[in-house]
Amino acid sequence: MTQTPTPPAKPPLHPAPAPGDPHTPGPLAASVTAVSPPKCPTRTRLYRDGKVVAEGFPAADISEHLDADETAVAWLDLYEPTEADLRIVTDEFGLHPLAVEDAISPHERPKVDRYASHLFANMYAVSVDPRGTAVATGEISVFMTPRAIITVRKNTFDIDTLITHWDLNANLVTSDNQVSVLTYGLLDAVVDGHYAAAEKLDDAVDELQTHLFRTDPGLDIRRRAYELAANLVSLRRLMVPMQEVTGRLMRADSHLADDTLAPYFHDVYDHTQRIAEIIDSARDRVDRIADTQRSEQDAQLNEITKKLAAWAAIIAVPTAITGFYGQNVPYPGFGHYGGFITSLTVMVVLAVGLYLLLRRNRWL
Repeated sequence: MTQTPTPPAKPPLHPAPAPGDPHTPGPLAASVTAVSPPKCPTRTRLYRDGKVVAEGFPAADISEHLDADETAVAWLDLYEPTEADLRIVTDEFGLHPLAVEDAISPHERPKVDRYASHLFANMYAVSVDPRGTAVATGEISVFMTPRAIITVRKNTFDIDTLITHWDLNANLVTSDNQVSVLTYGLLDAVVDGHYAAAEKLDDAVDELQTHLFRTDPGLDIRRRAYELAANLVSLRRLMVPMQEVTGRLMRADSHLADDTLAPYFHDVYDHTQRIAEIIDSARDRVDRIADTQRSEQDAQLNEITKKLAAWAAIIAVPTAITGFYGQNVPYPGFGHYGGFITSLTVMVVLAVGLYLLLRRNRWL
């Protein structure tokens, strides 16, 4: 007897609000692989008109959800997947093999590639500790299809912060730009992280500048300036290509920046330019701090050298006189008490006179 297949479950009519608190992780979906325990944690959401209608469903059921609701779009997040992990979504969405290879390969440069059925972008989320001593990066690859957005994380990235950005942008959603809004939210979250990192490094440069002319034996200004310069270079290397990434996604052939979202994409692009200006300004100030610190050290060394030379000149006076009176030949006052008084008087007068002269000329 043939059994009738069970139709896919319909999304609830009144779904509960999705958690948007970045400190409260959302539910995990089933893995895209059959391995137990799953090697690739996933997150899934189904959106309709900017509202979450389903969340945490198995990644293999994305097609069924999209077929059941032609107005819905899906989001799939994969954490450190392998090529086998991506096989299901590769077949379902027609992802290009080169894009899949870039998505699973680490340390790809930030870029945007256009394929027949989708767009592929690679970017880096950045965070900096409060003192600006360490820069942490998280590589993110994203596939943008007409009805789905797939994010691939290769490092730690606060995905709940991204979800918060999406929930806050629900008012921008129309029936035709749902994937565009999700893409904008991702760009906005990444660029906001770059901006926060640049501000922290800029504040660290300000703090270092305040210690430039202070005596702080616990602070090595030259070493600290080198660390900040290295962190600024690392951040600039990851951030500057984001101008090209944002610019490519804004182009008309990407079909992402419609009349509603174009100003928001332009705002993200303006932020990337502002971040570049902050980084370049901070790098220039770090260079000036290092140069000033070297100049200050040279000036201190010159002062020490002048003082040593001045004292050497003062000491040379009695040395010369006692050397003269120490000759084994007759001279005025030789062998007499008056000669000793004369030589001592000459030493004191010349030494005090030379000291006052050097003091007046600020050598002492």
